[in-house]
Amino acid sequence: MKRFFISLFRKNSGLSSEELIRKKTFFAFFFFVLLIGLGAGLWIWLIHQRGDAGIQGGIPKPLRVVLNANETIFRKVFSAEHLVKTYPVSAASSRVRVNGNIGLGSDFDPAQWKLQLIRDNGDTLFIGLEDIRRLPKTEIIYNFKCIEGWSQITWWGGVRFSDFIHFYRLEKEASHGYVGMSTPDGDYYVGIDMPSAMQSQTLLCYEMNREPLPMNQGYPLRLIIPVKYGIKSIKRIGSMYFSDDRPPDYWAERGYDYYSGL
Repeated sequence: MKRFFISLFRKNSGLSSEELIRKKTFFAFFFFVLLIGLGAGLWIWLIHQRGDAGIQGGIPKPLRVVLNANETIFRKVFSAEHLVKTYPVSAASSRVRVNGNIGLGSDFDPAQWKLQLIRDNGDTLFIGLEDIRRLPKTEIIYNFKCIEGWSQITWWGGVRFSDFIHFYRLEKEASHGYVGMSTPDGDYYVGIDMPSAMQSQTLLCYEMNREPLPMNQGYPLRLIIPVKYGIKSIKRIGSMYFSDDRPPDYWAERGYDYYSGL
């Protein structure tokens, strides 16, 4: 390629300045069109690739390979000792944004709610909000980040997920690779890698700004997981189970990164 360009311009000294400009403009335009054509061809090839199946549906396989490679890197460098930055109460917003309402149907009856926790032996624990509130309370004020591009400093209260695990003697369940959660109506669901779930700042949250969660923020119980984008902080948790395989994840099925780490 280097020799090709040298041969093209070796005799430029015999050209007028206008001829030289025209020659360079022609070749610049030629290579610009060539690059556009190559890019368009690559895009056409990409969008015609078969989409990945199951819980990783929604995007062509080559793109999912890149996302999975990113996850491998993130998981290797993740440390539960690395804490997300926290802020004073004065920095917390009094008007908290809502990052989606999927799974928050109006037909929900709070009086009938209990968290359904499926254990490895097939038993299901039915855990009420008051049961969870009896556990040691933890608060966090951090910068909640939405995958749509906005962020906001918010104040949450609840029980550490790790404390919840130990209180209900779920160490065996927590030895699996993932925890899956879904809303009571099943419309929204997430899968979360266990190291991130067990990080000390991850909360099963029942308060916002020292008040009970509003309905549009996931009353009576939601997840707050600061090491992830907001799409993983599922609202109104209805059920929970544990698995070594990736649980279904609503946004991963629609082309987003399964890991969604920060």
